[in-house]
Amino acid sequence: MAGYLVFAAVLAGVALGADWGRLADAFFRPDIAAELFPEIITVALVNTLLFTGLAFAFGLVLGMALALMRLSSILPYRWFAIGYIELFRGLPSLLVLFMVGFGVPLAFPEAQIVGGVYGAVSFGLGLCAAAYMAETLRAGIQAVPKGQLEAARSLGMSHARAMVSIILPQAFRIVIPPLTNEFIMLTKDTSLAYVLGVTASSIEVTKFAGDALNRTVNATPLVVAGFVYLLITLPLSQLVQRLERRGNRRK
Repeated sequence: MAGYLVFAAVLAGVALGADWGRLADAFFRPDIAAELFPEIITVALVNTLLFTGLAFAFGLVLGMALALMRLSSILPYRWFAIGYIELFRGLPSLLVLFMVGFGVPLAFPEAQIVGGVYGAVSFGLGLCAAAYMAETLRAGIQAVPKGQLEAARSLGMSHARAMVSIILPQAFRIVIPPLTNEFIMLTKDTSLAYVLGVTASSIEVTKFAGDALNRTVNATPLVVAGFVYLLITLPLSQLVQRLERRGNRRK
């Protein structure tokens, strides 16, 4: 009971002590918020989802390859996968994006990243996401009972066919919640796309809000951007919780 009283007292103190008028003027100006629409939805949000979807797709494909290499009996494959995973889990996404945007063109002057800024952002974020997805997928594959693979092989299936037909479908069902969490993280990481110099047509939510902040000298655009991100992340978080509850019921 005492804990509830302390909590209520703290809330009351904050509510009574805060200057709500000043706070609203700095963070919640309806006139400034209205100026952001519809572009923050039709352009910035669309680009954010596009960056996220492309990076997730690339990271998932690369992550699956790394997971299989990590489980391979061929030592060079395992060494490469372990090295890649440890490297890209340790590097900040901002640094990886910078190296993709500026290091790759210097190393390969004649090469061009397909898709321009969309390709560069998706490639950079996908490289980082693949390291985390690889470990998630590896855990999912190892969570499938070994007897499943042995039974498939006893029926005459090759190792590759057994993995594709029997093991991977079960592994994916296991790792859907953590993969959804990775999608949420990627959505927020798209805010780093500014380092590659996005244009008006490829601008994402955070850069859009930052430009508006510089024009208005008011924090309302950042608050609106936060709500736009919540439009993506909250439904996905609810999906993760549902999937986890469903998985727990099946156990």
